[in-house]
Parts: sequence; C-alpha cells; structure tokens
Amino acid sequence: MPDSTVLLRQYAPTTPQGYGRPVVIGHRGASGYRPEHTLASYELAARMGADFMEPDLVATSDGVLVARHEPEISGTTDVASRPEFADRRRTVLLDGESATGWFTHDFTLAELKTLRVVERLPGVRQQNTLYDGMFEVPTFQEILDLRTRLTAELDREIGVYPETKHPTYFRELGLELEGPLVRALREAGLDRPDAPVFVQSFEAYNLREMYSDHGLRAPMIFLTCSSGTPYDDPRGYAEYTSPAGLRELARFAAGIGPHKSQVIPCLSDGTLGTPTSLVADAHAVGLAVHPYTFRAENQFLPADYVVEGGPNAFGRAIDEQVAFLRAGVDGLFTDQADIGVVARANFLATTD
Repeated sequence: MPDSTVLLRQYAPTTPQGYGRPVVIGHRGASGYRPEHTLASYELAARMGADFMEPDLVATSDGVLVARHEPEISGTTDVASRPEFADRRRTVLLDGESATGWFTHDFTLAELKTLRVVERLPGVRQQNTLYDGMFEVPTFQEILDLRTRLTAELDREIGVYPETKHPTYFRELGLELEGPLVRALREAGLDRPDAPVFVQSFEAYNLREMYSDHGLRAPMIFLTCSSGTPYDDPRGYAEYTSPAGLRELARFAAGIGPHKSQVIPCLSDGTLGTPTSLVADAHAVGLAVHPYTFRAENQFLPADYVVEGGPNAFGRAIDEQVAFLRAGVDGLFTDQADIGVVARANFLATTD
C-alpha cells in the first residue's frame, strides 16, 4: 500500500482529520482564460495561485506523451484547415464508441508540432479565441520543465496532476501510456509518495498496473462518474465508490476524483442539494476527495448560484466552491484557478 499519509498531511484540507489546506487544481491549466492544455494556460494557472497544473495525456505515433483532452484533435487544433493532413481524417472505435476526425496517434511529434491550438469552447469562451493559432501542443516533458521553472520563479512548489486518457485504447494500439508516464516522473525525481504529483485515471486497471507493474509510488487518484462503468470493466463507478469499493481503492490510491454531483447533487429544480456520505466514507479509509469540474459560467452552476447576464456570464462560482469546501473536499478541479484560490481563502477564513 502506498504511504499517502505524508501526502495528505501536506495537501488535504482543514478537516476533523487535522490535515493541511485544500488544493486548487488548474483544470487543463487556466482553461477559463486561455485555450486548454497549452503551456500558457498551465503557467497562468500557477501564477494565479493553483497548486497543481492538470494535463490530460495521449500519445503520438512515435510514442511521445502530449497534452490533449482527447486523442481526437479537430476541436482543439487547426488540423481540419491543414490540407497536408486532409487524408489523416478517419473513423475509429474509441472505447467502444465511433469517433471521426484526426487523432494524435496518426501523427509524429514533429508533425503535431506544426499544428496550432484553438479554443475548444468558442461559444462559451469567445475571449479565448483571441489566442487561437498562438500555441503549440505541449509534450509532457515540456510541462514538467515548466513546473521546474515556475517552482523556482514563484518560490513555491508547483505540482503536476497528469491524467492518462483512454489508456486501454492506446495500449491496444501498441502505444501504452503507463511506462512513458512513470519514466518521465522518475527522471524528474517525482516518483515518491510525498511528491507534488497526483496521477489520475478513470480506469482502475490502469492505476493498478502503474502501481504493481511499473512500481509507481507517486500518489494516484481514481476518477469516478455519477453513473456508468470504467471502460472494459464489469464494475460500475457506484460499486467503486461504495464503502467496500473505497476500502479496496485505498490499497493503491491516495484519493478519488468524483464528479461534483457525487459530493453534492442538485435537486430536481436544479438547485444545490445536501452532501452525500461520499466524503466521509472516503476519509474513513484515508482517501482524499478532489471533485471536478468547477466552472464560473452560469450554465455550469446550480440554479441557485446563477446571476443575470446570460449563460456565459460569471455566476456565484465562489459561493459554490465554498459550499463544497464546507462539505469537506480536499481540493477542487477548476477552470478558473483565481476563483478557486479566493474560494479557499474565504473558506479557511471561516474555519480559523
């Protein structure tokens, strides 16, 4: 079993267990203000006060880990407008679902580096389209190098929170994610229980393999959904987040990353309800809880946190995040790291 005690003392919140403070996780960087998964987005999140930069990792055809939300990249790069790559468009079966577009595993790193990133949600974050075409797709190594530089410049430890995206899919292509990820962390001196790292995955098998087969000792987080099952896994997320399931996860993981509705669901009228037992159940077996994803725009908020101004206006996002911190969560995945920092400060001010 990994020794997560050191990690929890450093990164978990002020709770009855008596650990430290909640962490702010820059979800895909500061993706509310810059196109997601760019070095500019990660750096902005850190400078806004995020404790962790969070990249989603996929592989190129030559086995290099790069940061993209999905292996399909037509919505996050300019590949669709590049005639030299028109013949790369195809349809694949991605974790059992048909997907059509351009995929990272059909490009070498050198080819991928010729593309430029665009905003994934232009209808929501029109201001981010100002930066379309300015940034490259970053490698995981470039993100680790950025972490080192920012840690020195900001004089505080900046963590990295990588997610393996569709690991079974990539393994079937002969492009496994686990080994390259573990090697990169190890070479950076970050494969240890007290490292400023969380390795995350929606597939429990993936995490077990990194722990047992690759010897990963950096803390790991099992991501969960409010319904469904991990890919190619007969056990549903509901079973994994039961008291018995959480005890099993605690054998190799440091925490869970549930959808925020698993911590505090919304009622039938869309307003925020009351907390479930998930946080207490997880804490009882020593697991941290980092829910996702907190976004400031009205359309992503509970109905009672919405303000006038339309779906893309910022609502009462600080108050929403404070409500979850009061429910005992150990951190927040947020698209707007500055809001997470303010919410944490407001919460801690009321608990002193």
